[in-house]
Amino acid sequence: MAASLTDLQQLLDQFRDYYNTVRPHRALGRRTPAEAYAARPKATATGIPLIDGHFRIRHDKIDTNGKLSLRHNSRLHHIGLGRRHAGTTVLVLVHDLHIRVLSTSGRLLRNPTLDPTRDYQPQART
Repeated sequence: MAASLTDLQQLLDQFRDYYNTVRPHRALGRRTPAEAYAARPKATATGIPLIDGHFRIRHDKIDTNGKLSLRHNSRLHHIGLGRRHAGTTVLVLVHDLHIRVLSTSGRLLRNPTLDPTRDYQPQART
C-alpha cells in the first residue's frame, strides 16, 4: 500500500516496466509488449523525396508601387512585379533563394531567384 502520491507513482512505474518488458503475453506469442513493438516495421515516408533547405509561405499584398518586400538574412529585399499588380493579394512561396509569387487564383506572377547582393530585384526586360 502506498503511503503518498510519490510512493504510488513509483509503484505504478515499476508495474508498467514489469508489464511491458518482463512479463510475456500469450496474445503476443509469449513475447513482451516491448519485444512485439520493436519487431514491427516502422512507418517511413515513401514516394516523396525529402528536400533540404529553408521553406516559407507568406500571404502578402503588393504595394502601390508594384513591389513586394521580402526579408532574407536580416536584409530587406524588394521584388518588382509592376504597378499593374498594385494592391493584389498574393501567395509567396520561398525555398532558399527561389521565390514564386502567385495570385490568389493560382496564376504565377513572378518566379525569380533572389540576388542577395541587390536590395531591388527588377523585373526581367522583355
